[in-house]
Amino acid sequence: MRFSNSFLDEIRDRVPISAVVGRRVTWDRKKSNVPRGDYWACCPFHGEKSPSFHCEDRKGRFHCFGCGVSGDHFRFLTDLEGLNFPEAVQQIADMAGIALPQPDAQAERREKERTTLLDVMELAAQYFQEQLQSAAGAKARAYLRDRGLTGRTIETFRLGYAPESRNALKEFLAGKGVPKDQIEACGLVRHGEGIPVSYDYFRDRIMFPILSSRERVIAFGGRAMSPDAPAKYMNSPETELFHKGQVLYNFARARRVAQGRAGERDSGTIIAVEGYMDVIALHQAGVENAVAPLGTALTENQLDLLWKMSSEPVLCFDGDGAGVRAANRAADLALPFLKPGRSVRFALLPEGKDPDDLVRHEGRAPFDKVLSEARPLAEAIWMRETAGAGFDTPEKRAELEARLKQVVSVVADENVRRYYQQHMRDRLSSFFQGGNRGADRRGGGFQPRGGRPGQAPAAGGPRAAGRGLGISDRLARSGLVRGHRDLPALRESVLALTVVNHPQLLLDDYDEIAGIDFENRDLQRFWSCLLTVAAKAGAKLDRDYLREQMEENGFDALLSTMNQQIRNARLWTATKEADLQDVVQAYRQAYALHSRNKELKWQKIELEREIAEASVDEVERGSALTRALSEVQQEISRLENQEAIIDGFGVMSGRVKGAAVSHG
Repeated sequence: MRFSNSFLDEIRDRVPISAVVGRRVTWDRKKSNVPRGDYWACCPFHGEKSPSFHCEDRKGRFHCFGCGVSGDHFRFLTDLEGLNFPEAVQQIADMAGIALPQPDAQAERREKERTTLLDVMELAAQYFQEQLQSAAGAKARAYLRDRGLTGRTIETFRLGYAPESRNALKEFLAGKGVPKDQIEACGLVRHGEGIPVSYDYFRDRIMFPILSSRERVIAFGGRAMSPDAPAKYMNSPETELFHKGQVLYNFARARRVAQGRAGERDSGTIIAVEGYMDVIALHQAGVENAVAPLGTALTENQLDLLWKMSSEPVLCFDGDGAGVRAANRAADLALPFLKPGRSVRFALLPEGKDPDDLVRHEGRAPFDKVLSEARPLAEAIWMRETAGAGFDTPEKRAELEARLKQVVSVVADENVRRYYQQHMRDRLSSFFQGGNRGADRRGGGFQPRGGRPGQAPAAGGPRAAGRGLGISDRLARSGLVRGHRDLPALRESVLALTVVNHPQLLLDDYDEIAGIDFENRDLQRFWSCLLTVAAKAGAKLDRDYLREQMEENGFDALLSTMNQQIRNARLWTATKEADLQDVVQAYRQAYALHSRNKELKWQKIELEREIAEASVDEVERGSALTRALSEVQQEISRLENQEAIIDGFGVMSGRVKGAAVSHG
């Protein structure tokens, strides 16, 4: 049902978020400030030993500085406990002592019907389990025994058997008083046009119950016992309860393992394999954090489920041609949805092996080795696009650069896309400068499109400090490729030093400030260290402690340089003496200008690249690109002039302007 915003706000206001989160975590006494409603704990979403999970009653929000997860009361319950939104609202309303608004009659009837269907599915699951242990299930028991499954594993996963008879299950359910329309609604029989009398959907198959996030049976998978069956594996049809692309096999159990073993080997990791038997065999071998899609390629919804359990799930595919093609599809599926702290890794099994084969014959150790060699998504993309081909001509190198640009352009998050573009440019520069004229043909890699399984290139060569054969002159001159400049730009110094002198800014609005993207290499390292120090200090962060820690980490010279820049430019709002109210206002102005300036510069870079790549015959397109570039350049100039006027950024005096120009 839908809830009004006023109702949601009311129950949120009545229940401190710490009361919701506190049921699942232990607060850190040293870092938490209880009177202020400021709490810290080890993150329940990923395994860690030091508390980086922050919960603030005043804002009604939680945020983990380690894995990046954040949200409100409802998000905590839906993401951690697997509740749907109405269930999360019900829990918070109960804690607030407020009754939920009455649902309409139609919604209430639909929910009641759904509950009844779940009861029918439970009856079917029990029937299949009983049949497996009967005389009719002897052949199925022998098959499972030959696959190495123990009685305990069979019981844990509630495996069963569907008899050969066309009406065995239908007659059993009818005998329990289940009406015909409910049996049909559950997808347990085949019925409809051209079928005068319905009959059992599953016959002579080993049955795998498929559970919801609440661990209720919502569907079945069936493995045929007869070699002549038209389909070896078959799932229930789509029903009110079951939508195949939105479910992962073993989801609830794997989530508990990933979230419930702080500090252990499997903590925080989720492994996606290809089939039911892979999941079950891994579980029996001690790898209990595996899930599987239901016989189809991974979907967006299933990928989202994986990210709810782990910020970087491992996608493990068989080492045959089909497995490699599935890995390629999964890589393309994941790219558009990447965010800071959210990605995937890829593990390919030895050719001709699946997880079931590996652990049944050789135990867990070989599978753990495969996982330890899992490759990041960026590495998998690079290997796919470069393996199995030579790049001994300028045309082939240009083609590779264009293809990589096209592949990463689909990343929706601006920051992640920019870093992917930079990563690929660095790889290209290193690859070509290192003397690589063709792909390395060593085994063990991620297969390219159209290549042979197992082929992979190596990046090779030292990291390029300047321009490579695949990099344009303009790009080589940019801050992306050349070494860091001696001094940061004045605007960047203002942003960094203001936070050092007034760390309250960081405590009040961490997410926005932590995302600042500095161009200066020294400031990038400085900022990474500062955020780590702030996360460890928590609510007790203050100016003196922050400065002391930054100096101990070797940034005393940079702090001194930035302080001198600020003093020379007379930007008093960035100094420690400034009033916090004035600091906040000035900081927001500087941040807005910085963000807009970065955005425009990236637009300018991309437009220049497109103009350089445009054909001489594309007159109309070239003209449009040139006009767009001119508009962006004008906007950059306008912003620089505006920046110069605000707080004396250089126009007000010749000395200040000189500082801004020489250091920026």
